Amino acid sequence: MAPMYYNGIYHFFYQYNPKGAVWGNIVWAHSVSKDMINWEALEPALYPSQNFDINGVWSGSATILPSNKPIILYTGLDPKDRQVQSYAVPANLSDPYLRKWIKPGDNPLVYPEEGVNASAFRDPTTAWWLNGHWRILVGSKRHHRGIAYVYRSRDFIHWVKAKHPLHSVPYTDMWECPDFYPVLLSGKEGLDTSLQGKHVKHVLKVSSDVARYDYYTVGTYLTDKDRYVPDNTSVDGLDGLRYDYGNFYASKTFFDPAKKRRVLWGWVNESDTTEDDVEKGWAGIQAVPRTVWLDPNQRQLMQWPIEELEALRGQNVKMSQQQLKIGDHIEVKGITAAQADVEVTFYIPSLNKAEQFDPSWRNAQEICGKKGLKVEGGVGPFGLLTLASRNLEEYTPFYFRVFKSSKKHVVLLCSDATSSSLKDGLYKPSFGGFVDVDLADKKLSLRSLIDHSVVESFAAEGKTCITSRVYPTLALFEDAHLFAFNHGTESINVENFNAWSMKKPRMN
Repeated sequence: MAPMYYNGIYHFFYQYNPKGAVWGNIVWAHSVSKDMINWEALEPALYPSQNFDINGVWSGSATILPSNKPIILYTGLDPKDRQVQSYAVPANLSDPYLRKWIKPGDNPLVYPEEGVNASAFRDPTTAWWLNGHWRILVGSKRHHRGIAYVYRSRDFIHWVKAKHPLHSVPYTDMWECPDFYPVLLSGKEGLDTSLQGKHVKHVLKVSSDVARYDYYTVGTYLTDKDRYVPDNTSVDGLDGLRYDYGNFYASKTFFDPAKKRRVLWGWVNESDTTEDDVEKGWAGIQAVPRTVWLDPNQRQLMQWPIEELEALRGQNVKMSQQQLKIGDHIEVKGITAAQADVEVTFYIPSLNKAEQFDPSWRNAQEICGKKGLKVEGGVGPFGLLTLASRNLEEYTPFYFRVFKSSKKHVVLLCSDATSSSLKDGLYKPSFGGFVDVDLADKKLSLRSLIDHSVVESFAAEGKTCITSRVYPTLALFEDAHLFAFNHGTESINVENFNAWSMKKPRMN
């Protein structure tokens, strides 16, 4: 995918099959918006049409050149199915929607040279400018080592591969959709991709083709060497930090100069069968765009839905100082529970009953699966039952569990799709992520965006996020319900609860 902002319009280019809800016949679809919430679909920007992309126009990025001219970089498949990097430019810059794009005759720009795996060489990044050269990354692999190659150019046309990759990591396999960008050490303001300096850190995100999820590190860009060195505050590998611990892949950020923010897009892939997708006529959705910035602790990123989403809020219900004893399920009435924005702050009166955390536990998803929703704990599980049927035959929970370790409390955010649908043949996993909070104030916040068959949840003001793609059969439209619950022995207080019915935006 390739998001960009140009002359007052947000553009979103994405991989799309116009002939069906299965993989194949991929084109670069193109939609435009003035607020990233209401979208209008245009004609696809790119089709396979030239010798260098006749077998496919795959993912890439967009860059705005200093002359205020946008340019697309993308991966094409040539007649030998080699992956090559090509470019396209608008046919008419006076068209505010940039409907037509052309592929100049000097394509392709970058070939897989000797020693580079021609079947694993794709997804060029947004370019950045440094010391007289443009730079891009191209994702690749050698054996099972994920690689981000660096290419440099003075004129954006003639590119030379750097002697060393920007970064590589063993046992991570193919790095799809790499993303590399600066973040301020302090504050929520986003930065242009070319910005450098001692007041920034850099983020390198990759999408692991073998694991089918994204992971990222925060670190230092050594500009004199074109090397990236991750900080030692998180794992640099498949057990590392993720934007989202659920259905979220092939993500891409861009700098929005209109509001000086960095915005994250992510693909929410399906969890049903190909036959189901064909029957419903579509497959794959985009998560709500998120603003991203560096956590004040400088160890991870924070994420929050873009502020424009709040324009869709309608009917509002509130609740405060509501106690949740063990086994309580309190229904939230007065909103459209199938399409809602929910913000809740939980207060934990006592942490004394928190279970002991086993230091051998490393994988949050495995812990959430093992300790599932129905396993009674000391502090937790407590949270929300979303997309629930009246008698709880179906529900998709998002909840916290709190453990105690020798140094501090350990907090997990979990989601469990096991009971999300009565339908057979679905992938219904548990998801989980650690939440890096100290619980000094004994409070945990959760925001959940509920939209019929997808729920995006943000814990602790955006420290940990989980998206779940589900297929309820009973909890549909007015038959969907929302509950706050507690299955732990320690009572939990709902300190503040704010929920809104959400209006429908204009969609493709």
